[in-house]
Amino acid sequence: MAASLDTQNKNEMPLKHVVIHMHGTSDAEAEKVTQGTEGNNNSTDYSQRAQWLRAAVLGANDGLVSVASLMMGVGAVNKDIAAMLLAGFAGLIAGACSMAIGEFVSVYTQLDIEVAQIKRERELNNELETREGGSEEEKLPNPFQAAIASAVAFSVGAAVPLIAAVFIREYKIRVGVVAAVSSLALLVFGGVGAVLGKTPVRRSCIRVLIGGWLAMAITFGLTKLISLKGM
Repeated sequence: MAASLDTQNKNEMPLKHVVIHMHGTSDAEAEKVTQGTEGNNNSTDYSQRAQWLRAAVLGANDGLVSVASLMMGVGAVNKDIAAMLLAGFAGLIAGACSMAIGEFVSVYTQLDIEVAQIKRERELNNELETREGGSEEEKLPNPFQAAIASAVAFSVGAAVPLIAAVFIREYKIRVGVVAAVSSLALLVFGGVGAVLGKTPVRRSCIRVLIGGWLAMAITFGLTKLISLKGM
């Protein structure tokens, strides 16, 4: 009987030791999980901010390419500075309005979808409405904010070629300056977008620059061709 008790005690001692060890390990793992969750939350917040900034950079890039190409196209058939600037200004206004309206409609559609989803979830679980109702509303997209941001970003980019051409009377110099300044701005926008999007900077800059050059060259060339054909 005594031998049996001794054997039982020996068997219990390692078991207790294992339980204590596992408990300590679980606490450490729980702390790591908590820290990892906090890090993920911080990363998510940064990612959301980066997406807004990246969208603004892309909007500015669209404004730059659109208005610069329009000005180059008009400059191909009309050397008058007034015609070139008027076309660029009209492109700025039209593009900014188009971007604002398009973004407003798009984000408003997203808002309707998210609101409908929240209502469905609240109908299925009334506790969710009480516990998370306020936080859900804070995360909903704002169509008016998105529209204004898109219009402003487009206008900033479109203003670059306009400012570059406004004080230059000589036709050839004006066209060259618009192309040069637009190219420099494209490199800057491409670099900023790459940094915010965590992508290779050089590749992004080259891609954006070549895309802008193609847009300006095609617009200039086709407009010049149509003018020469008398169409």
